[in-house]
Amino acid sequence: MLVIRGVVKQFPGVRALDGVDLDVRAGEVHCLLGQNGAGKSTLIKVLAGVHQPDQGTIEFGGRQVRPSSPIDAIRLGIATIYQELDLVDGLSVAENILLGHEKSSLGFVHRSATNKAATAVLARLGHPEIRPSTEVGRLSPAAKQVVSMARALSHDARLIIMDEPSAALAHDEVANLFRIIRELTAQGVAVVYISHRLEEIREIGDRVTVLKDGRTVAVGLPAHETPTSQIVSLMTGRNVEYVFPPRGSGRGREVLRVEDLSSPGAFAGVSFSVHAGEIVGLAGLVGSGRSEILEAVYGSRPSSGRVLLEGKQIRSAVAAVRQGMGLAPEERKAQALLLDQSVTANITLGTLPGFSRFGWLDRARERAEAKRLVDTLDIRPHDPERPIKTLSGGNQQKAVLARWLLDERKLLLLDEPTRGVDVGARAELYAVIRKLAEQGIGVLLVSSEVPEVLGLADRVLVLREGRVIHESAAEGLDEHRVLDMIMEGSAA
Repeated sequence: MLVIRGVVKQFPGVRALDGVDLDVRAGEVHCLLGQNGAGKSTLIKVLAGVHQPDQGTIEFGGRQVRPSSPIDAIRLGIATIYQELDLVDGLSVAENILLGHEKSSLGFVHRSATNKAATAVLARLGHPEIRPSTEVGRLSPAAKQVVSMARALSHDARLIIMDEPSAALAHDEVANLFRIIRELTAQGVAVVYISHRLEEIREIGDRVTVLKDGRTVAVGLPAHETPTSQIVSLMTGRNVEYVFPPRGSGRGREVLRVEDLSSPGAFAGVSFSVHAGEIVGLAGLVGSGRSEILEAVYGSRPSSGRVLLEGKQIRSAVAAVRQGMGLAPEERKAQALLLDQSVTANITLGTLPGFSRFGWLDRARERAEAKRLVDTLDIRPHDPERPIKTLSGGNQQKAVLARWLLDERKLLLLDEPTRGVDVGARAELYAVIRKLAEQGIGVLLVSSEVPEVLGLADRVLVLREGRVIHESAAEGLDEHRVLDMIMEGSAA
């Protein structure tokens, strides 16, 4: 279906692709792996017509092609689902799905025909509950992912590229995603699947190609037979052990107390505590109320009940920050970063008054403090004046954490801290989070990956439909037991 040979793409000062090879067969799931910055995103943008290659050839369906635009790629039969979903929040579900090929005549869109076509695609995806008339901006991240997939399927695509399609999906939704992929490949559709979750590769992949530093280091490895250690070594250039940092030796004073916290339609009657030096993890499906609990603790979501930080009640996000709380949100690019600004500007964003005098910023001291944290957290490259949008996902996440380390923090709220982060950078982030806890900071952690919660947290709260159904030390739990509790709704 697809043959790529020697593709090169250069940007000012960066050779993003340096002779990439790839071949994808009809009816297979071909997994494209590599660390952040390896060139995966650039390669799929070349296939999608966003970037034009400087060198190399692309054959699709037996003939040489060179997609000149995204529309050109779609007309060829190449559809792309990006990790950062390219949806229009102000339009309806149906308008997003049929965007660019609306059901229309004489310049007028036929809404009934558009809604009918969208309903059919959503039913094919197993999500008839998503109404075509609903405004996309009102949907959950998981539902938005489904709409993005529906848009790709609305075209007669022979090759579908999926960039981290499971990142915002719950366990049962991932199973549904895999069902859809298998149906597509059974019809002869080729799928290029990108994921940092290596366990998914075993389940859904047929073959694997690995990129490193813009080059192909392995092509077409059998997904089920290649050892994980070999894949990790190819991706990173070194052996990375799948181990978490040792847990702390003890916990200190209580820094956070949550009493009977409730938020309409999200969660109810939630009570727990977090101590200094302790990492508490929230485990549950997407929609179980995990992120909403963090928002309410932070004071940015309407709720009843009480949130006490070292005995003082938190009533707003401003009060939370002033009293020593910090939040690293799930959508770091949309909710935490100023992408066109420097690493320095992003790190100091939450503490600018501390660098000002008589209303003027002391930029020399601001840069010096940012450089100290860049070195301490090993944010690469070690250039605090570099635009943060040029950093990999893992290094962007480190910069978000660095923001809250410029002054004394008592509690950090981490929502999906390793989302979209490769295996090597994950190990580094785990070490940073554990180090923060060892310094006496309390950590409240949310992750969609149960093994991550169990491996990193000291204590775990299991959530189902907005309620805590179990609480215990992480060491006494395993993944299967937690998933059973989540699915069955019982802690027994």
